[in-house]
Amino acid sequence: MSNSSKRSILKGTLILTIAGFATRIIGFFYRILLSNSLGAEKMGVYQLVFPVYGICFTLFASGIQTSISRLVAAQIGQYGCTDRKNINRILRIGITCSLTIAFSLSGLVYLNSDLIATRFLAEPSCASLLRILSLAFPFCGITSCINGYYYGVKKTGVPATTQLLEQCTRVLVVLFFAYYIGNGNTTITCETAVLGLVAGEIVSNLFNILSMVLKKQDDDVCSIQTPRTKHIFRELMKLAVPLTSNRLLVSVLNSIEAVLIPVMLRQAGLTTAESLSIYGILTGMAMPFLMFPSTITNSFAVLLLPTISEAQATNNDALIEKTTALTIKYCLLIGILCTGVFVTFGDALGTTIYNNKMAGTFIVILAWLCPFLYLTTTLSSVINGLGKAYITFINSVVGLTIRILFVIFAIPKFGIIGYLLGALLSQLVISILDISAVRRNIKFHANLMDWIIKPGIITAVLSFFAFEVYDKVMITLPIHRAIVLFLTVLGFCIVYLFLLYLAKLFNPKEIKA
Repeated sequence: MSNSSKRSILKGTLILTIAGFATRIIGFFYRILLSNSLGAEKMGVYQLVFPVYGICFTLFASGIQTSISRLVAAQIGQYGCTDRKNINRILRIGITCSLTIAFSLSGLVYLNSDLIATRFLAEPSCASLLRILSLAFPFCGITSCINGYYYGVKKTGVPATTQLLEQCTRVLVVLFFAYYIGNGNTTITCETAVLGLVAGEIVSNLFNILSMVLKKQDDDVCSIQTPRTKHIFRELMKLAVPLTSNRLLVSVLNSIEAVLIPVMLRQAGLTTAESLSIYGILTGMAMPFLMFPSTITNSFAVLLLPTISEAQATNNDALIEKTTALTIKYCLLIGILCTGVFVTFGDALGTTIYNNKMAGTFIVILAWLCPFLYLTTTLSSVINGLGKAYITFINSVVGLTIRILFVIFAIPKFGIIGYLLGALLSQLVISILDISAVRRNIKFHANLMDWIIKPGIITAVLSFFAFEVYDKVMITLPIHRAIVLFLTVLGFCIVYLFLLYLAKLFNPKEIKA
């Protein structure tokens, strides 16, 4: 692995991770704000619009962003330098395609919001939220394309700032409109929550465009024969169409799953309000906790795709093997730590942060997802970087099919527990399939003792002592529960990393190497 590649991956991951953590921390306060002002039922209504957003985003941005990133990275890897005219043309064509689709979808969703809310989401009150949400599509499309360019050249400062800026704008807009204009009315707050999302996309989009206008010229510049626009368009579509098609089916299946959960809960005997409440607690309260640590693994994943693509373009198998092995190792170490934290303190987190015992129960059950969830994110990026996106597509469809079957057949019989068990089984199956696919294409040494067994033992022992400390402090000292919880979890993580270091399982120099 060259020194420049090491620095690019490490620096890029660090920047995205810091911005991601800051964004997630702000997001936690935002979730607490929403859960307190909306309540579980309204939170469920708010969360129901995101399946529609996910499908639309897949069509106008997801595949195109990844294609821009891969084309830019491959061009730099092949020629060892940057041709500004060529790369700018790739970006311009990508933005044009994205905007064309985004404007079409905006009009479609806006004009048919009532039909979508009633027939697809089975919740008529979502119609007004969909109309507001549709306004964000063009801005989001441009932002995604520009971010794809920056990921391709491994300059993550702008995407990281964009992410943070979008989240801050969202929170400020909701606070201003809901509490200063709407006086905390729950219906208004629900709509302004979506309005905040739109405002965040607009502000981050303007920042991205400004960054492109004012960006510094690349130092390592060359002049190569610039392909025709038709050629670039064909290459972009060759990558984007299969990616978008695959992700669209996955997104549709995700949306079907999300919409079916409240419907099947009603078949289990719950009222509409109760089913929406459970859905809101699951997706709006419990899952954000589990996804918080994924900031690190997502940062790895974003940088992995262009790194693997660039290495493949130069036939650098050693770089691919070493990068893959280190990524898998550290995703497992993080996942095992998070499982220990959430199993031990999940109940306390749910009741302390959201004042909701059910949220804590969900966190404890879903805690076992963490190693598989974080691992799948990075393995998928490795597979996509090798140009084998169809493998991640097939694996995702298999996992989603398992979850949907559990939604249809297990929820009416066992309630929401049936879905949680299906989610655990689904993620385990996807992880096994992804690992098998990576092993078939990349040869690397997997040390199960150091990657799984030893960290698992350390986590189990720490979990016992950490809970005892937490329990004793809560009984003996007059300190606010949230402060004790935060300090205990922080201490848990620090001691875990220290013990890994002593056991030679964690070495900061290894990441740099």
